[in-house]
Amino acid sequence: MELLLETVALYSLKLAYETEGYSPILRDDPLMGGCDREVFGLLVRRGDVAGIQSEIGRCLDLALGAVGGVDTVLGRELHHLTTTFSAVQAIEGLDAPLIALKAYLKDIL
Repeated sequence: MELLLETVALYSLKLAYETEGYSPILRDDPLMGGCDREVFGLLVRRGDVAGIQSEIGRCLDLALGAVGGVDTVLGRELHHLTTTFSAVQAIEGLDAPLIALKAYLKDIL
């Protein structure tokens, strides 16, 4: 799950900050901040769903802004997927919403 969380964070930050013609954002980029596999691994081991949602939510908010907010077609779908992810209350329920977010972010990159 840690890799999936890191990938969703990376795709969100790529959408928000990566510009054509510049170096790509990679997993070890300082922009990733606390959104790396080790941090997510700790949150997963603790069962800290709220902590995971907070870290990923910060990245998803940036991605939502990058696509023009909830008033755009891309933004409405991203907001819907984010809301589904945010509603999960157990660590076991995070996989499906994360997979959907990852696929959607990859498609719009």
